[in-house]
Amino acid sequence: IKAKTFCQVYDAKLILNDYPEIAAKVQADGLHLGLEDMPILEARKIVGPDMIIGGTANTIEHIQQRIQEGANYIGLGPFRFTKTKAKLSPILGIQGYHHIVKHLKEEQLHIPIIAIGGILSEDLDELLAAGVHGVAMSGAITFSSNPKTTVQAIHQKLQLC
Repeated sequence: IKAKTFCQVYDAKLILNDYPEIAAKVQADGLHLGLEDMPILEARKIVGPDMIIGGTANTIEHIQQRIQEGANYIGLGPFRFTKTKAKLSPILGIQGYHHIVKHLKEEQLHIPIIAIGGILSEDLDELLAAGVHGVAMSGAITFSSNPKTTVQAIHQKLQLC
């Protein structure tokens, strides 16, 4: 509940990872489901029709599957190795993002793509130039010696992009 209040103060979305029952109970704005988590269609029955649901993807086929399941956005990654996830899918790198975003445009598949996995502030320009809609950056903040300053710097950089 503290996280929800914090998000309201800063006009941010509260998106919980993995647990649809908790997301529904705390009235989170959204839920994110990994490749091995509950299927999106099943989670939708728990959280209702209006909650944002995102799904992890690592390939074009994963994205197509997530779109069919009714995902509102895709967490695409990992960009590079990250310590925040134990079981990593193949690393995409910037070329992987360029390839996948280009393919989605060619196939006219429209869904927001959020880059995830080992992203640092110096990666923002090239990832956004590749066509992603946003980035998820937990490790860069969590492992920072000054998380507040890191978040402020990331926010400022995103305002310039």
